Amino acid sequence: MDSQEFRTRGAEMIQYVADLKDNLKDRRVTPTIEPGYLRELLPTSAPTKGEDWTAIMDDVEKKIMPGMTHWQHPRFHAFFPAGNSYPSILGDLLAAGLGCIGFSWAASPACTELETIVLDWMGKMVGLPDSFLTFAENSKGGGVIQGSASECIFVSMLAARAYTLRKLKKELPLEEEGVLMSKLIAYCSKEAHSCAEKGALMAAVKLRILEPDEADFGLRGETLRKAMADDKAMGLIPFYVEATLGTTSSCAFDALDEIGPLCDEFGVWLHVDGAYGGNSFICPELRGPMRGIKHASSFNLNPNKFMLTNFDCSAMWVKDRFHFTQALVVDPIYLQHSYSEKTIDYRHWGIPLSRRFRALKLWFVIRSYGVEGLQKYIREHCRLAKRFEDHVRKDPHFEISAPVHLGLVCFRLKGENEASRQLLADINASGKLFMVPASLNNKFVIRFCVCAENATDHDIDLAWDIIQQFASATTQKSQELPCENGVEEAKTTVEEEAAKENAGKKDKRSFFVRTVSSNKLYNPKIVPGSRSARRSSVGPNDNDVEIISPAVFSKEDLFWPTPETQNIKKLEKKVSDLSEKFSLYSKVLEQAKQKEERQRGLSIAEETSRDLI
Repeated sequence: MDSQEFRTRGAEMIQYVADLKDNLKDRRVTPTIEPGYLRELLPTSAPTKGEDWTAIMDDVEKKIMPGMTHWQHPRFHAFFPAGNSYPSILGDLLAAGLGCIGFSWAASPACTELETIVLDWMGKMVGLPDSFLTFAENSKGGGVIQGSASECIFVSMLAARAYTLRKLKKELPLEEEGVLMSKLIAYCSKEAHSCAEKGALMAAVKLRILEPDEADFGLRGETLRKAMADDKAMGLIPFYVEATLGTTSSCAFDALDEIGPLCDEFGVWLHVDGAYGGNSFICPELRGPMRGIKHASSFNLNPNKFMLTNFDCSAMWVKDRFHFTQALVVDPIYLQHSYSEKTIDYRHWGIPLSRRFRALKLWFVIRSYGVEGLQKYIREHCRLAKRFEDHVRKDPHFEISAPVHLGLVCFRLKGENEASRQLLADINASGKLFMVPASLNNKFVIRFCVCAENATDHDIDLAWDIIQQFASATTQKSQELPCENGVEEAKTTVEEEAAKENAGKKDKRSFFVRTVSSNKLYNPKIVPGSRSARRSSVGPNDNDVEIISPAVFSKEDLFWPTPETQNIKKLEKKVSDLSEKFSLYSKVLEQAKQKEERQRGLSIAEETSRDLI
């Protein structure tokens, strides 16, 4: 492709993306495919010669789009928003065109300097103390763009570990570093993102997961104080606390004003994860949860969630950039340059060496919308969430499951968990809406998040109408289901259900929908004392929790009980019984063969003996 064709194809691509976004409402939110669908549509080997661009784009529409979950769809209400806007897309386009690798100031001065300046802009926008800003007077802090909140939490944990070990080695110079590290322990809430657990695994440190408040699902200071005091009494060394402002399950806010002073008292590194909720602090009236941020050692938020900036773009600030980077500095001669002492080299601020020009898209977004435009966007999402909450509260069949914060509403059908599970599975299977679940106080709840940039009252009202329609069908279906004790038998046979499924394959619930309808795949499973669980908490109490990683599941975890699966299980039981009988008959037959062979062997031996005699 030469520059002239690039101009043509580039213009066509811009048109394609604009048309796609304008007409997303006409597509399903989720795909209707099964795992491996694309393998059957693409060749087994790469083409030997280059192909025509028209053929490539034709395959995009025919083969790629059928397998897409459309995160920008007006009826996508799962997870959190995936930041997206035209200025951001153009920023990514320019960054790709420039093709620079900004690992140091010398590698691309503008790449480094724009990132530093834009992070100071954002720090001021959300109300961070001057100690987190690069250019504030007497500040040792600064900001950096990481790939994700997971990276922010991991590198902050590494920095906290290194800083604590340096202090301990001064106090205990004869103690082995490995022994000291084995005593380090970090803390987070059960509602914290799973990346805190993964970070502790990779950093090889203990992590104690604490129970949040039962009412608002935020971590309280008293819970943390008791845990740290108990652990110190056992000879462990608290070194790191991860507090969350806007949890994944319910957008809960940990009590930062209580946790912060405790971290100062115990001398531990406090990292504050505001991946979703932190963006809202550009609105002064929403900064209440930030009280206590002055006690934090590091803080992150994701503009790629709630500030219209495309993934990947996770903004992180540290109060002391020298303490932070000491854990991550590797400085071979081929990366050094003559301005190292006067500039920031962001290769020392994270895991990767190579870095894209991510500051461009964030700069484009902030300049295009302005602070007021971004504030308007966030306030509108908060208003729409309240509108949805009002719908839920007016319906006597539903209940709100957690305090409503920002753009997220957690709700459920009143009664047993099974009704809400079935409701969510049916809605997601229809492709009309997409939501995911969470588990709060052992209750299965449905998360409804306002995600689309230009979401309207009509979108919210339409979503609620769809939910009510499926809720009526779910309630009626649950009344017709047989009793679990087997007194009433299902009226439909396995054969009839199979015939019905084959007759309407276009409505078949895909493996994808079954997976995302499982709260066990969305929240780690908390169980007391499971042997199979990976030990993630330590403490003096026998009732400390353990966590099963979401990667470890049985087949039953993927499929919620329905009349179809209940009948299939009956059939599976019959097959299993037949298999056992077949296995038994095989053993009997094998024993008979062995006996026959032994007898034949004895007969041959007797004949041989007679011949010898």
